Amino acid sequence: MMQTYLKAFGLGLSIGMRTLVSPAFLSRKLAGTPPAQQPNTPLHFVTQPTMVRSLEVLAGIEVITDKFPGIPDRTVPFQFGGRMVSGAACGGFLSQVEEASIPIGAAAGVLGAVASTLAFFHLRQWLTHSQGVSDPVVALVEDALCIGGAWAIANTVDLTRPTDATL
Repeated sequence: MMQTYLKAFGLGLSIGMRTLVSPAFLSRKLAGTPPAQQPNTPLHFVTQPTMVRSLEVLAGIEVITDKFPGIPDRTVPFQFGGRMVSGAACGGFLSQVEEASIPIGAAAGVLGAVASTLAFFHLRQWLTHSQGVSDPVVALVEDALCIGGAWAIANTVDLTRPTDATL
């Protein structure tokens, strides 16, 4: 179970960089969960092809628009809150699938999102303002870390555990 919570925290870390990349990768991975195992639940909804595709498109838009000037900082309340919600959802879904405590998984996702949001905000500010690194360069490195981390974690999700519907 500790591995599940560490994965939830890791997804949260990715969410602190880009809000929708982890949900997109996790949704794609969880789409392999047979729908009959999770009928009429939020997990069933997030694994539907339309939702998977929508999250992927929105994540792509987020990655692109992050480079535009005038985009609000990730620490403004709306952005920060969205990252916390995204972290909770990913951590909860991951924990549900891996049969761990959903509240603990959600909390781990939120903690990762909060820590990463603050850390990467300040790191990006320091690199661009104090060190003179070009903001798009920093953003592209952040994208690579976010996408690589989320992809790696999502691919470790264990979909083989039995659920109540299959017992």
